[in-house]
Amino acid sequence: MAPTLYDEKPELGDLIEIFRGNYQHWAMYIGDGYIVHLAPPTEDPGSSVNSVMSVFYEKAVVKREKLWDVVGTNAWQINNGRDSEYKPRTADVIVKEARELVGQELPYCVFRGNCEHFATELRYGKSESRQVQKAGEVLVAAGAATLFGLGIVALAGAFFGSGSKEKKNTQ
Repeated sequence: MAPTLYDEKPELGDLIEIFRGNYQHWAMYIGDGYIVHLAPPTEDPGSSVNSVMSVFYEKAVVKREKLWDVVGTNAWQINNGRDSEYKPRTADVIVKEARELVGQELPYCVFRGNCEHFATELRYGKSESRQVQKAGEVLVAAGAATLFGLGIVALAGAFFGSGSKEKKNTQ
């Protein structure tokens, strides 16, 4: 169940993680119920369908919108989980920079410059996306498993295939 207004109270500069099925949308809380986030130019508040289509965009717009309008019916949480790894910038610096970026069109790439990269850059001064890192790890593991499987098939073919060649040669 999605949190209600009274379950979590974000503070200035908090990272907001919004769960939208197979991925998370990230935003920065700037106060008075508003967030700043990077979104495709055509995305409506709370729309997860257009966010999925964002992989086809090369540009995105920095938007200032009400948290609840963007969250819609999705679950969300405050996620400052990298605080133990990186020192957050001060809330006033984060909020000032976020407000200055509103309305700007920025380059967008799901792998190098998505909404999570944008939000972590604001909070920590480091552009990072854990969901991209995890996806990369899954792809590498899948590739390794595929190569391993192909290697087993090739080895089996070499081992079992050699006997049939010898039979043909003796006939």
